[in-house]
Amino acid sequence: MKKNDRRKRKLQEEACDYEIERTPTTRYEPDYEEGLTSAQAEEHRRDGWGNISVDPPAQTTEEIIKENVFTYFNLIFLVLAILLIIVGSFRNLTFLPVIIFNTLIGIIQEIRSKKTLEKLNMLNAPHATVVRDGKTSRVNSESLVLDDIVIFKAGNQVCADAEVVHGSVQVNESLLTGESDEITKNPGDHLMSGSFIVAGECHARLDAVGVDSYISKLTLEAKAMQKGEQSEMIRSLDKLVKFVGIALIPIGIILFVQSFFFNGDPFRSSITSMVAAVIGMIPEGLYLLASVAMAVSAMRLAKQKVLLHDMKSIETLARVNVLCVDKTGTITETNMSVKDVVPTSNYKKDEMPELPKMLGDFAKAMSSDNITMEALKEYFKEGTGKKAESVTPFTSATKYSGVTYEEEVHILGAPEFVLRDDFDEYKEEIEVYAGKGNRVLVFGIYDGELDGKALTGKVTPLGYVLLANPIRKEAPETFAYFAEQGVEVKVISGDNPLTVSEVAKEAGIANADRYVDAATLHSDAEIADAVANYTVFGRVTPDQKRKFVHALKDQGKTVAMTGDGVNDVLALKDADCSVAMASGSDAAVQASQVVLLESNFACMPSVVMEGRRVVNNIQRSASLFLVKNIFSFLLSLFSVVLMITYPMEPSQISLISMFTIGVPGFFLAFQPNKERIQGHFLSNVFLKALPAGLTDVLMVGALVVFGKSFDVNTTDISTAATMLLLIVGFIILFNICKPVNIFRGVVWGGCLTGCILCIIFLPKLFAITGMSTKCIMLFVVFSIATEAVLRYLTLLVKGLQKGYRKIRHREEGI
Repeated sequence: MKKNDRRKRKLQEEACDYEIERTPTTRYEPDYEEGLTSAQAEEHRRDGWGNISVDPPAQTTEEIIKENVFTYFNLIFLVLAILLIIVGSFRNLTFLPVIIFNTLIGIIQEIRSKKTLEKLNMLNAPHATVVRDGKTSRVNSESLVLDDIVIFKAGNQVCADAEVVHGSVQVNESLLTGESDEITKNPGDHLMSGSFIVAGECHARLDAVGVDSYISKLTLEAKAMQKGEQSEMIRSLDKLVKFVGIALIPIGIILFVQSFFFNGDPFRSSITSMVAAVIGMIPEGLYLLASVAMAVSAMRLAKQKVLLHDMKSIETLARVNVLCVDKTGTITETNMSVKDVVPTSNYKKDEMPELPKMLGDFAKAMSSDNITMEALKEYFKEGTGKKAESVTPFTSATKYSGVTYEEEVHILGAPEFVLRDDFDEYKEEIEVYAGKGNRVLVFGIYDGELDGKALTGKVTPLGYVLLANPIRKEAPETFAYFAEQGVEVKVISGDNPLTVSEVAKEAGIANADRYVDAATLHSDAEIADAVANYTVFGRVTPDQKRKFVHALKDQGKTVAMTGDGVNDVLALKDADCSVAMASGSDAAVQASQVVLLESNFACMPSVVMEGRRVVNNIQRSASLFLVKNIFSFLLSLFSVVLMITYPMEPSQISLISMFTIGVPGFFLAFQPNKERIQGHFLSNVFLKALPAGLTDVLMVGALVVFGKSFDVNTTDISTAATMLLLIVGFIILFNICKPVNIFRGVVWGGCLTGCILCIIFLPKLFAITGMSTKCIMLFVVFSIATEAVLRYLTLLVKGLQKGYRKIRHREEGI
């Protein structure tokens, strides 16, 4: 694995160096039916002409260790530890085991997650059908070499630059050029890597592979951009860490200077008080907790056969409030069957062959490049033996396929697109069949020539082909879950809207009777209105799917798009979160952030719940961490302004952090949590932590001021302050554990017991001393006041928050 990673990194450097020109010493032009020989393929591979991906590989184990050990905050901790060792304050090094433990947890979990995801990625790697030694085989796309003959069919993504040598295909190059028009490629034409096949089948010879392919540089640019794209939660944590990282150095220096030079404190106590303040400001476990929690979630989902191409999709899915689904493959099974064929009044049985045999000829001439054609081939096996002169494959844009014979042209497709102006004449009987949940196709004779574009001539309909996909057994339960969770479902399909509506009703989708024909939506304004008011959309083109996603996002929705076909790729790319079925097209799978490896839509609720669990629990735990950071930051400023020495020691901060933040935060982050995510991460966390942080500052600050007034020993004040912070910490922890269950109760009780035991049996280690009578009296007074101050500050913050929301809503209403 490491060797392959080094090879990929070398290729990345080559791909980014525009001066490099590589020319193979030997080129082959094999026959398309024979392909390269094994010896020729091995020669190219040996000479470095394999199709090795330039996608940045996953981090190596060595890189994971370095990234977790050599961090900015670990450097700060190292400097602080050295200072404490210099002054001989060894007991205040109690924060080091916590830091080492946190680092080890991060390394172990990331390595475990890396190995799990690597196995899944190997199973889910892009594949291609190659011709070698006259035989076809399906191989990993990285096993291909220059000059290989590859067979491309509808749904395949082109994995290397190639030249068509046999056959004809329609290609969508939108992922490369931004143009969604489908382009026909014939022998001699070039296929660009990164494009995908919409219709047809061809043999193509690879003429640029690996770093030399067109997609390589685009891939590196895209991946580089994606690396910068973080979820809101990670972005918020980055901001917090950056602020603290910058602020703590000048504050630490000021505190030391003030204590040593202005207050005349000994060098040793000046160092320890400064270290305590700085340690209190560092959210040492918060970022790690988020990373570990997300890595564990990725592993949990992997066990459920869900692959994440992008970690941020966990949070995005948890925030989704609109889910766009296709009918086929999501609501229904992917397999399709012909239920019946019904002649129209135009079909003259005495003057032409039997309708099933005509359809048999039609199906025989077409390639099996979609499930509809596979169903037709399975049902209409007998034909008249008529030979086809040319074939026009189905595309999602034209909604028809056709076969040209010597004497006439037969056509099969969606009624609205085939009949066009004559549709109203047959609309009533078509809707009768569609109303029973059938997908209705019109089969007829076309009086013009087919060119792969929209029809212009007249079609004489001969019959209706009725097809159906069975509803997935788990679909009603899955959609009931989304309705319960307040996630709106939009069904977007290329089929007849009435058919889709009936299927959606059967699946239990709310408001499935509200449907619209997308062919009637011509402007962006009409589309925006439709997505706001309808649930089911039929006859949707690929470009419209993309516009639907944009319209929903413009309305402030967080949109998830599911899909499995090439016609879904554009919308998948533009959705906030994209989900693909592994059984679908290569293009859809590679374009999506989440891949359902068993193509089972029923696992979607567990994916959403996993996201909610991670984000909600990290928010809950993060507020614990932030209480300490707010307190330490404000108390440091308080100490600077009043020219007093920071009243606590590092070991005391370690005791508080361990039992009221670190240990409970870690365990609570992995609890089930199905609540909907609302608001922004940082504001949610900050507002929850603010009352407790302010309470800590007010109580400890007042205790220090009163202690000085009553001539209480600084050591006693330090112990009393530690006790006050522990009281506030356990009150906050109890509130966070609500509603209390057995697990949360054990966590809270266990932390409280552990803290008491440390105070009783390890008082010297944590600088806990006996208190004088004056100090005890002050401590009792402030302890009683603590709960009331915390309660009223909480009410004040909530009141201000509610008032701000009202003002904002009023302004938005205006």
